[in-house]
Amino acid sequence: MQLYIFANPKNKSFMKISYNWLQEFLKIDLDAVKVGEILTDLGLEVEGIETFETIKGSLKGIVVGEVLTCEQHPNADRLKVTTVDLGDGDPIQIVCGAPNVAKGQKVPVATIGTVLYAENGESFKIKKGKIRGEVSNGMICAEDELGLGNSHDGIMVLDEDAKSGTAAAEIFEIKTDKVFEIGLTPNRADGMSHLGVARDLRAGLLQQENIKKELFTPSVSDFHVDERTFKINIEVEDNKLVPRYAGITISDLKVEESPKWLQERLQAIGLKPINNIVDITNFILHGLGQPLHAFDASQIRGNKIVVKTLPGGTKFKTLDEVERELHEDDIMICDGEDNPLCIAGVFGGLTSGVTNKTTSIFLESAYFNPVSVRKTAKRHALNTDASFRFERGINPDTVAYALKRAAIWIKEIAGGKIVSDLTDIYPEKIEDFQVHISYDKVYRLIGEEIPTETIKNILASLEIKINNQTASGLGLTIPSYRVDVTREADIVEEILRVYGYNNIHTSAKLNTSISFSDKVTNEKVENIISNILTAQGFNEAMANSLTKPEYVALSESLNKDYNVTMLNALSSDLEVMRQSLLFGGLESVVYNINRKNNEVKLFEFGKTYHKFESGYSEAKHLALVVSGKRTQDIWNVENRVSDFFFVKGIITILLSRLGFEKLKSSVTKNDIFTEAITLSLGKIKLVEFGTVRQDILKEFGIKQEVIFADFNWDNVLENTGKKDVKVKALPKYPEVKRDLALLLDDEVKFSELYNAAFQSEKLLLKNVDLFDVYTGDKLPKGKKSYALSFVLQDKNKTLNDKQIDKIMNKLQQTFIKQFKAELR
Repeated sequence: MQLYIFANPKNKSFMKISYNWLQEFLKIDLDAVKVGEILTDLGLEVEGIETFETIKGSLKGIVVGEVLTCEQHPNADRLKVTTVDLGDGDPIQIVCGAPNVAKGQKVPVATIGTVLYAENGESFKIKKGKIRGEVSNGMICAEDELGLGNSHDGIMVLDEDAKSGTAAAEIFEIKTDKVFEIGLTPNRADGMSHLGVARDLRAGLLQQENIKKELFTPSVSDFHVDERTFKINIEVEDNKLVPRYAGITISDLKVEESPKWLQERLQAIGLKPINNIVDITNFILHGLGQPLHAFDASQIRGNKIVVKTLPGGTKFKTLDEVERELHEDDIMICDGEDNPLCIAGVFGGLTSGVTNKTTSIFLESAYFNPVSVRKTAKRHALNTDASFRFERGINPDTVAYALKRAAIWIKEIAGGKIVSDLTDIYPEKIEDFQVHISYDKVYRLIGEEIPTETIKNILASLEIKINNQTASGLGLTIPSYRVDVTREADIVEEILRVYGYNNIHTSAKLNTSISFSDKVTNEKVENIISNILTAQGFNEAMANSLTKPEYVALSESLNKDYNVTMLNALSSDLEVMRQSLLFGGLESVVYNINRKNNEVKLFEFGKTYHKFESGYSEAKHLALVVSGKRTQDIWNVENRVSDFFFVKGIITILLSRLGFEKLKSSVTKNDIFTEAITLSLGKIKLVEFGTVRQDILKEFGIKQEVIFADFNWDNVLENTGKKDVKVKALPKYPEVKRDLALLLDDEVKFSELYNAAFQSEKLLLKNVDLFDVYTGDKLPKGKKSYALSFVLQDKNKTLNDKQIDKIMNKLQQTFIKQFKAELR
């Protein structure tokens, strides 16, 4: 059986990298799978490789056909019956509903078995069939049905020179690409572009495959100002929030659809083409890693850009037509009259964006303070491609270069003219990091010696400059775009990931030390309990400590005022820290049920978090979540549902193993349960468990019963091991077992009978068990039947019948007197 443990993945962001695009920076012809392996070894973990086709399905099964005859359908006014030659000498009959089909045309034909794809991605297979009584052996296609256009006015008519039987893929230029999905960790800001990935790949190829390749970057030598007729002035009020800001004006451009090659580049990585100007800015962003923003210059009043903050509460409508209330710390791009145009580094405004009527633009390229952008994005719950890069830290040295490269593309594609000088406000240059490393530190952290020349080559391939070198180490300059490399240990990590973790040798010698401690440790007790639970068929779960704030409303025992709220939550589902382990467990249950695994037994060690008036509080818990059958169905074993008593038995095993005996049982006052029990050691609560309320389960879409147990692990741990282990000899004399069947009121609990029995006979009574419960219409109303088993033993002699009968009579009289029991 496969159990699905629901847990949030590692803190990664997923990015798509086109192999064809990557090859523009690095001329390689390796298999995509091999490239994926190298990237993963370098720390750019490839989660998957997809195939991209400019036309989905690559027109497989589509061939050129010639319409030989075209007659009116005998049973339908709008249908035609055609015979079509597919070049094999055996014409086929196809029923067609297109108004423009005619004899002598060359047309694309989807043959029997061909799979076509709708615009929404859904597929359908061409089958032989009858349409209004006439056989149809294929389909004559319109351009939208093939993914070659948007028209559905009629069938697509091909050039007369097309030869019948020719595969359509030979006529239309279809390109394919391999797309890497990379799980990017937050520290790898340098890998957020095709250029950054190519830079890393070059280093990996040189070290791991001994392949030396040159890194190509687009030239900006063609950049020049055509005329100086339209300058937009720039003012930056706070250079700490905006260390670098550059802009340029381009006029006489035409906004229209992008050329096919540009659309295909963006489509390969999952972006939808918009227009040539916006597509170029996206092309630069994903190619070079520099976000750009294009403003309609006609919407910039006063011919001036002012980068500033606005008073808190200022209203601003963004591109998604949502009116947002600005915070006083949000960096805003404003015009000369202080009208907001854009939330800097995050999202554009509704009125200042590029439209089909735009003829002049102001093109922005900047380096914004990463912390400021991150806070703004979180405040407004916006996560854009631009904010994703700005908040992690881009390369400040690329600002002007990317702007020039974009201006060149716009001139070539949109026909514009550069009508102003490039204004670049950069008052205080962001300096590269200076780090010194010692070879001894490198060897010590890695665990073996790496040749010094290899270390130097790796650093050079990563564009880390060697300023000075001695016999003991190196003085290095780290590029400013490597925001994650600031310490000696970071340099060692860079060396190691390029050198290859798999190239580090492991010793065959195992060193260990033996220590003794009589102290009860949390790890030791957790391991004991985990081993018991896994032996009972449980699986360990690890849920996120962050959860939905709405969950506290499901129980009066939880209080929203006690929520520990995140200042910059990753999402609305992860806004607060959990007050209970229950809801993460229920998420795991529904996750398994949705995957057809209805037998769920999970345990989790975790903490709950509260914010009280006295301060923050953390408490350690062990949670059990049980639902469905106890085991998988087996033909020769009767299967039973995991119920309250099954969980009680598990809890008893766990507490007994830790030395807890004669615990106090009481009714649990917690509204997450329909019925529940609390087990306590004196006044110290150890665990509460019961059946989860149906309305709570309904919120999660769970229709089967769920049993939940919540151990106060801090209390359990504190009281574990306080009693010495007692060893005693096996009894010489036998036990005696007797049963009683009692008719009792419904209110009477087994725990009351249990305690009364031991109060009545303290010397010879060893154990009391409940082995049968009966309720039904054969009993008086308000009554139930309990069958109890009693174990008697004298450690000094064998009990005789007279002694046994005397004890059983005393027990019977106790039950009659205290509980008005009747012997059945």
